[in-house]
Amino acid sequence: MAKSYKYRPHDKNSSFSFRSVFGSALKATGRFFVSVFHLFDNKLTIMIVPHSQGKVINFQTNVFAVILGIVLVAGVVSSFFYFNKQVVSSNNEIVRLMNENRQTIASLDELRDENNNLLQTAKRFQESLTQSLSILGMNQSDPIAKAAVKDSDLSSLFDTQDMASGILRETSDIRQLTTYLDNAVQPLEQIGKMLESQNSLFTDIPSIWPVQAKNAHISMAFGPAIHPITGQWYIHKGIDFSTWRSGDPIIAPANGQVVTVGYNSSLGNYVIIKHKYSIYTRYAHMSTIRVKKGQMVSQKEVIGLIGNTGVTTGPHLHYEVHIGSDVVDPIKHINVKLSN
Repeated sequence: MAKSYKYRPHDKNSSFSFRSVFGSALKATGRFFVSVFHLFDNKLTIMIVPHSQGKVINFQTNVFAVILGIVLVAGVVSSFFYFNKQVVSSNNEIVRLMNENRQTIASLDELRDENNNLLQTAKRFQESLTQSLSILGMNQSDPIAKAAVKDSDLSSLFDTQDMASGILRETSDIRQLTTYLDNAVQPLEQIGKMLESQNSLFTDIPSIWPVQAKNAHISMAFGPAIHPITGQWYIHKGIDFSTWRSGDPIIAPANGQVVTVGYNSSLGNYVIIKHKYSIYTRYAHMSTIRVKKGQMVSQKEVIGLIGNTGVTTGPHLHYEVHIGSDVVDPIKHINVKLSN
């Protein structure tokens, strides 16, 4: 008990000091606000003196009202400049969007023109495909032809009555065109397979000209003709090709095997090639022979050169086609025309 009693005067002194400091701070804060209030409450007289003999206008106010007015005016001016800047920025953005809109419209017009050109090309494609299918015997009753004809009437691409509301005509056209082209893929693939399967046939029969020079021409056709030396009528059993010179290459018009390499007084240097399907071809009046008997040759392979050997009136190639024991007109087996 004696120990506790010893510290009590010290606690009382600490409490008294705290209250004294807090009270002083509170009084100082109060005096500060009172002085500020008195400062803002100071009276001011504002006089407006006209240059003319008019009445002087004066009114009283205080510092607080003046400061408040200045703040308000500054806020209004700042707001004016801020919103004016926003208006200028918005105008620039509007101008930019208008320019982009004009460019978009121009691009859309160009797209419409290209879309129209595409539709015209598709119509020509349809006509060509229909004609090709007809030539190949794939009429409308064939499953493949039905796939090509299905939705192939491109007049529907220009029919606006069946278009959904709100869809651009160009979009609808492109969708219908896509459908048409999808349906055209099957017959085109079938044609490709057919051509691929026939490719060997085209290389196994004499289907191209044996002379490929640019100035090559037919100097004498197959059939009845007047012999250029005897002057009498006779049957010309082949076609004569001329380039007005010797030395131009002669090529094999089809795959085959060389069965004869020889010379006689009439034909000069000559070669006979055996092809599939009992077809034989003969080449006469050659200046040079570049194949041997028994040799296998491929289509477009050079077998010799045009010459002037045998009975001739000038350098040329005499070309014959035999099927079995019959001599036929070579022109019937050639699928590429040569300018006369």
